[in-house]
Amino acid sequence: MNFMLYVTRDRDGKDSIIKESSTVNFLYGTVVGRALIKLFSCPFFSKLVGLFLDSSLSKFMIKRFVKKNNIDMSLYEKDKFNSFNNFFTRKMKKENLNINIDSNVFIAPCNAKLTCYEIDEKSLFRIKNSYYSVSDLLDGNPIYKDYVGGYMLVFRLCADDYHRYIYMDDGVKEKNVFIPGVLNTVRPIAFEHFDIFKRNSREYTILHTQHFGDVVQIEVGALLVGKISNLHQEHEFKRGEEKGMFEFGGSTIVVLVKKDVVEIDSDIIENSMEEAETLVTIGSQIGKKSLKK
Repeated sequence: MNFMLYVTRDRDGKDSIIKESSTVNFLYGTVVGRALIKLFSCPFFSKLVGLFLDSSLSKFMIKRFVKKNNIDMSLYEKDKFNSFNNFFTRKMKKENLNINIDSNVFIAPCNAKLTCYEIDEKSLFRIKNSYYSVSDLLDGNPIYKDYVGGYMLVFRLCADDYHRYIYMDDGVKEKNVFIPGVLNTVRPIAFEHFDIFKRNSREYTILHTQHFGDVVQIEVGALLVGKISNLHQEHEFKRGEEKGMFEFGGSTIVVLVKKDVVEIDSDIIENSMEEAETLVTIGSQIGKKSLKK
């Protein structure tokens, strides 16, 4: 079996080569595995796993997960949890959230591996040799046309990442729009066999930001639970305020910004052109307000 390899690059330019696990390669790289995915993706199975992860029976998984992923638990508010999901959605101490407060700086909403795409006239974007339309992401909402020429920012969270996310500016949000779908993993190997963002459950909202105009943020669910938990419907928000969290399953956040609004940092642009993801941290700079407007 061929193992899927992909490149992540930190802000200092250091590369890491990541190899997918044998389990993920089996599920997405074989006929039998893809048949099992249909079972795993059904609502009943997902709900059953969710109930287990919310129960005290799942606590035994925590210690091994922390050790395997080298998680520094001193960064978080507590170190005792009543279930694995309670641990997975653990909250970081406020003093460890380094939020850039410069109003001209565009910040990352989460810890993630970031790829940046320019939205072309056909509203298509590319992820690992597969093409997707912005219209599909927004379930056909014609607002996608307003973002042609702008940027699509894809933040891929791995299981060991901090799974809470924040608002990137001050502003007011509209109601969340939930789009039901089939949950599949957001790992790169899955892109070879599934239209991931078409199939996955997702939730989007329009953020009327003070310094970057109207931004669309889309949270995408993932394999197994993949539950999206946004804290607010219509809401006035502040930069760095918590917007929501993902429960276990690995997840993705997609952000759409309009043309000539944000100048994305050059290293992120260059890395994306080389099909390398850029490691970013919650609240850190990923761009600046454009001087073109």
